[in-house]
Amino acid sequence: MAPSLRSLRRGLKPLVFLLCLAPALWLATGVLRPDWVALGANPVEKIQDTLGLWGLRLLLTTLTITPLRQLTGQVEWLAYRRMLGLFAFFYVASHLLFYVIVDQELAWAILLEDIAERPFITAGLAGFLLLVPLAATSTRRAQRRLGRRWQQLHRLVYAAAVLGCVHFWWQVKADIREPLAYSAVLVLLLAWRLKRRA
Repeated sequence: MAPSLRSLRRGLKPLVFLLCLAPALWLATGVLRPDWVALGANPVEKIQDTLGLWGLRLLLTTLTITPLRQLTGQVEWLAYRRMLGLFAFFYVASHLLFYVIVDQELAWAILLEDIAERPFITAGLAGFLLLVPLAATSTRRAQRRLGRRWQQLHRLVYAAAVLGCVHFWWQVKADIREPLAYSAVLVLLLAWRLKRRA
């Protein structure tokens, strides 16, 4: 008989933590090298895009936890959801902060103009703002205090994921295959939930 997730949890949880942290560590090692040469010809864009992609990947991974629990019958999958969600928020927030501080150098007038005139930035910012209360209420204490409202609040993750995919899709100028793949995964995850509720 295969070991349950419960029996593997002690070793798996640190491993999942390190895997989630690995992209940030890879970027950090690139930044520490002279002229950021390990990050390619446009290191600022590389860092910004990598942070955003991992934010979206981990957000979608977080949404796979419920289907995995339902398919396998193992509730232990839920033990990883908070960690994955907080890492997703970490990467999305880092993506935004890097854009504001490094890419735009805190030029607020330009930033406000970008938000108003570039729809993909508006969508990305809206998605980030939806994730803020989810990260702020991710503790067990907040869950107990909010009761049923906690679950209702955390359904905002679906809208945040949709906005993340829209942000990525609208940002791409020509080849939409990659954002299309992420969007397809999200559609499948949402369809699964709708089917289960029907």
